[in-house]
Amino acid sequence: MIMRQIVTWMIVAIFAFPGAAIPQSQPQSSPPPPPQQQSPPQPQPQVQTPGSVEGHSQAPAQQAAPAPQQTNPRRPITNVSALVLVPVTVKNSSGQIMGDLRRDEFRVFEDGREEQLSMFSTDPYPLSVVVLLDNDLSMKMRDQVQKSLASIAAALGPQDEAALMRFDEFPEPVEDFTKDNDAIFTQLHRLQLGESFPGDAIGPMTAGPQINNQSQQPEVPNYGMKQEKVVKDLDDAVYAAGQLLRARDPKRDRRKMIFLIADGQNSHHNKYTFNQTLQLLLSSDISVYTITVGSALIPKHEPARMTRYANDTGGDAYFASKQGDFERLYSTVTEEARNQYTLAYVPQINTGGEYHAIEVRVERAGLHVNARQGYYQTAH
Repeated sequence: MIMRQIVTWMIVAIFAFPGAAIPQSQPQSSPPPPPQQQSPPQPQPQVQTPGSVEGHSQAPAQQAAPAPQQTNPRRPITNVSALVLVPVTVKNSSGQIMGDLRRDEFRVFEDGREEQLSMFSTDPYPLSVVVLLDNDLSMKMRDQVQKSLASIAAALGPQDEAALMRFDEFPEPVEDFTKDNDAIFTQLHRLQLGESFPGDAIGPMTAGPQINNQSQQPEVPNYGMKQEKVVKDLDDAVYAAGQLLRARDPKRDRRKMIFLIADGQNSHHNKYTFNQTLQLLLSSDISVYTITVGSALIPKHEPARMTRYANDTGGDAYFASKQGDFERLYSTVTEEARNQYTLAYVPQINTGGEYHAIEVRVERAGLHVNARQGYYQTAH
């Protein structure tokens, strides 16, 4: 009875005094204050750095990163026209191209005076090529060359450009410069060597007296070639090809070359001499690569004209007589021209005169160097 009354009094006290605290073993914490409204966070300015990718956060840079240093030290060239470029091919005794020489293994001399290299590069260069074809070969050689012509397109790279020209008495452009390999292939496939074109002087009026279709001209050795008067102007044809190439690369970022395929015969009626043609080539940084059809025509007492063009301009000379040889050499020639060493220097002393002799030496023994023999200061 007494306990029931005590419980009743406690219930009454709770309802009568709602703020009264009930004793507990642990103190009760005060309720948290009501939340205050805060302004939305303001976006922080982003700092863009070179190479940053959108959507990826980066730590703010304290200061600009230093510019990367050049790994290929080159002396700055203020006058590009004064720079003498010397493409160089180096081969071992087996004729294999050596591509592992260092800059310090080369020495270059002008007029006997050693020059300091301003540039050394082993980077491949795209090609500007004039394919110059002899249009008056013997029937046997003409057939072999004809079957191989389409393979020239396969030897050209995607950055190379090529023009086509054929010649006998006069040079005849066939295809202007193009990088379209399909167009080059189509034109080479359609080209028919031996076809006459305006200016062709071979005919009955030039064949000399005949009896029963036999020539009455004094006999001359034919070496398997036609027994007709030589009317091919080789020097004029090379000169015309040089003129096409002369203005192709004013920045000198391409390798300019003439790819000459001929039997080496040359008339005495050229408008331009060998020396005039060579001057054009050297003053325009043009190299000549030759494939001579048949070896019987090559004199043994002096270099043939085609070989002289190759040697003096820093190109190379080859000989072939079969279709397979031609197809193999097309690729060999273009790869050799594209992957030459490139040496360059600014002459220390201007000694005057137009022509200056160049000699390139390598310190490694037993190697053969192909480089142009000189240059002309002015083009004519």
